[in-house]
Amino acid sequence: MGILSSIVLVPVLAVLVILFIPASRLKLIKQVSLVATGITVIQAVWLVLDFLKRIGGVHGTAKPAGTTLALEYVERFPWLGKLGIEYFMGADGISVLMILLTAVVIFCGVFASWNNEYRGKEFFIFLLLLVTGVFGVFAANDLFLFFLFYEVAVLPMYVLIGLWGTGPREYSAMKLTLMLMGGSALIAVGIVVLYFQSGATTFSMIEIAQKGIPASTQFWLFPVMFFGFGTLGGLWPFHTWSPDGHASAPTAVSMLHAGVLMKLGGYGCLKMMYLMPEGAKAWGTFFMVLTTINIFYGALIAIKKTDLKYITAYSSVSHCGLVLFGLGTLNATAMQGACVQMYAHGLMTALFFGLVGMIYGRTHTRYITEMGGLLKVMPFLGVAYMIGGMSGLGLPGLAGFIAEIQVFIGAFANASWGHRVMTILAASSVVTSAVYLLRALTKMLYGQMKDPHHEHLTDATFIERIPLVILIFLLAFSGCWPTWMTRMIEYSLVPVMNQLQRGAALTAGM
Repeated sequence: MGILSSIVLVPVLAVLVILFIPASRLKLIKQVSLVATGITVIQAVWLVLDFLKRIGGVHGTAKPAGTTLALEYVERFPWLGKLGIEYFMGADGISVLMILLTAVVIFCGVFASWNNEYRGKEFFIFLLLLVTGVFGVFAANDLFLFFLFYEVAVLPMYVLIGLWGTGPREYSAMKLTLMLMGGSALIAVGIVVLYFQSGATTFSMIEIAQKGIPASTQFWLFPVMFFGFGTLGGLWPFHTWSPDGHASAPTAVSMLHAGVLMKLGGYGCLKMMYLMPEGAKAWGTFFMVLTTINIFYGALIAIKKTDLKYITAYSSVSHCGLVLFGLGTLNATAMQGACVQMYAHGLMTALFFGLVGMIYGRTHTRYITEMGGLLKVMPFLGVAYMIGGMSGLGLPGLAGFIAEIQVFIGAFANASWGHRVMTILAASSVVTSAVYLLRALTKMLYGQMKDPHHEHLTDATFIERIPLVILIFLLAFSGCWPTWMTRMIEYSLVPVMNQLQRGAALTAGM
């Protein structure tokens, strides 16, 4: 068994073990979940170090040639041979980075759920099933297998929000599921069309890309697939499920939802650009327009909100818009920044939602208008929230800065005045972000306490500090020494860029 299969299998084995543990032994269930997710963190770190070693380290010069994905750790054998479906797992640098993000967020999510007592056995089972699907998506290179894991990642959200959520949880769970299933329907249709139109004998992404899709098909199919994946990635105007889902989800689910699940949308869009380069060339500017709206709309709505979860949720819509914006430029630097943004935003938003859950557990309110002066009684949580806010603003020294500067530089490199205007608008959203982030920090942490009971609140416990320290460390480490992740992404984007250039050449020659 290869490393990728073992990463997918570890949470599945944990689910099987938990099934045989009585529900009354909740502490043991939590320990099993923690050990399983801890193992995936170790595996993911090993993957990063080994991948860097394979490509010559952070300062290596070797480049993958041609348009074949730079996959490592390939595990491939026939599955449903008559249908052309294979068990085809393989990871490039982008996949490895996303696997690391997923492992860290779920590990921190288990810590954040340590005090959950309601139907804990079922909660951790569904949480582990969700992360199994996410790991599978980032490792799968057969489109059928990719879609199978994609559905495994999405469906548990309905149960997790519907049973363990707060507020209008049934409404939020149903809205999330229906909208994401609508996006999945577009993806399913697109996969079938890709298979038959390419003339491939398997659902392998590499084979389909090599065979090629007719330009006429790419022109209508690319936006269908981009909207399908973009729905999960928070693409305007199909983003409305996200804020409601975030607000109603329990803490760990919000961390996974915003930190990892929404990244499947951007990751899927990147894969579609590889498979349909001519379609990407034709529609790139159109999606840049939509994502510019994404960036501004999310930030402006966040200014009006007073609920901490809704503020963070609309902030995620804005920041995820930056991911799709960078991809839409078709520029290597901006696309690299988009991939870094997926990683950086995943850490940042997991930190935010973890903090919101811990603050709510103490104050029993998420409204910043009902808080004030919390820094006096919760200094650790307050400072951690400040660091998360600074990352959201793109402060140098944190991972968010590396992502944003690459996206803006790459997007502005396009000589088109339209692209440059959109880049300036997107970059100016940093000011808008400062408004809602600094407003939330000021009202929540400074001034007089609105509730006298808050004077007796306690700071983060040892268990709660562990995930916060991990996330803050990775934000700072990746911001101060980004070479390791930019090297992995740069190496893995070369075949994608070669494919896009080939698509551009074919389009120009028509």
